[in-house]
Amino acid sequence: MTDARGTDRRDPEPAGLQHVLFLCTGNSARSIMAECLLNRHGADRFRGHSAGSHPTGRVHPQALELLSERGYATDELRSQSWDDFAAAGAPRIDFVFTVCDDAAGETCPVWPGRPITAHWGIEDPAAASGSPEARRRAFERAYRELEQRILAFLALRPDALDRPGLQQALDAIGRRGQAGTA
Repeated sequence: MTDARGTDRRDPEPAGLQHVLFLCTGNSARSIMAECLLNRHGADRFRGHSAGSHPTGRVHPQALELLSERGYATDELRSQSWDDFAAAGAPRIDFVFTVCDDAAGETCPVWPGRPITAHWGIEDPAAASGSPEARRRAFERAYRELEQRILAFLALRPDALDRPGLQQALDAIGRRGQAGTA
């Protein structure tokens, strides 16, 4: 049985599983989609989580709609604070990826275990204006960009790279799609 975040709740956590936290200011769209994507594509090696510095308290309806259409269970998705992951009893976070520029510029909590961090800025689909179709395209574009970056991350073998090499690779993934980069 998988929960809304793609996690199999019947099985104990596999040995060597690494935890990835996706951060955004509101934790209503981009970070939620990234969490779901990682849990779908990388469930054998990674567990995705998401949080916000100033969570909205709700997942954006268009994010829920898009995820539901793509076969994700959405009932248990929620907007939560990044403080939840710095507290006692939280999973040990191995990687922290900011997916919005605002969160990247904020002072984050101190994460136990010195996770590797990178900025993977994605335009905020929740801020899109215009017709319903234009707003829908913004969510689809954010989803595709996140999926491309997550698949690139999953193609890495973190155990085969030293920390500086891994940091360099993660930073390069964050620059994908930006003007003048691969």
